[in-house]
Amino acid sequence: MSKLAALRDTLAGYERVVVAFSGGVDSAFLLRVAIDALGERVHAVTAVSPTMAQSEVREAEALGRAMGLGDRHHMIESHELEVPGFAENPTHRCALCKTELMDVAAPIAQRLGAVVVLGTNVDDLGDVRPGIAAARDRGAKMPMVEAQLTKQEIRELSRELGLSTWDKPQLACLSSRFPYGTQITPDRLRRVDQFEDGLRALGFRQLRVRFHDTIARLEIDRTEMARALELGEQISALGKKLGFAYIALDLAGFRSGSMNEVLVPLKRAR
Repeated sequence: MSKLAALRDTLAGYERVVVAFSGGVDSAFLLRVAIDALGERVHAVTAVSPTMAQSEVREAEALGRAMGLGDRHHMIESHELEVPGFAENPTHRCALCKTELMDVAAPIAQRLGAVVVLGTNVDDLGDVRPGIAAARDRGAKMPMVEAQLTKQEIRELSRELGLSTWDKPQLACLSSRFPYGTQITPDRLRRVDQFEDGLRALGFRQLRVRFHDTIARLEIDRTEMARALELGEQISALGKKLGFAYIALDLAGFRSGSMNEVLVPLKRAR
């Protein structure tokens, strides 16, 4: 609770904020605490693009309404795939993405005399995250890092605050489903998105569909693997309907950032 108080104090120190809001656990928590601290001086911006799952677009809209944002929630079309180099999926793709996000959010913040705040937490600093440095370079603030909040603490506090997102599965933009160097296209994004939607419809919660050309590599929670094998025919049929020749179940299970496992160690975000 002392960290929650520290977060509120940090946010209260800003005249106005624009929360980069994806609808996930971290940004929903940050938005709620910002509203508690600043009231109507809080705006939110959601960058909508083919790299964002359609289910997440709908959920972000619904959460914005539930928090009473009204016209202070800006759903802005974003164009990551048009950013030079992004579609080629380089190892610094996240930096290009965060730069595009700031290009979307910064004009709103400038008009309002606000600062852009991100839902980054201290656990995010331990992975290969070039987007963090890019966002900082563009003036974004990360108040949950200042408050030293971890992912687990954010979930626990979200539950205490009555947020429906407290136990929401970990999410990431759809571009993270592609190995570095693999071309990202609207059609490929759509196929991955629809496959993941289909798996959720079958009752799976924490999952990723990783794109490997003709192969879809499924990462699901290891506790659900036996059930995945039982539903193998349905899952395979769904994948083949979406254009994959082979559907593989990754025995290591779900893990966030698994595409970074093949990288030569890079400088970590600090």
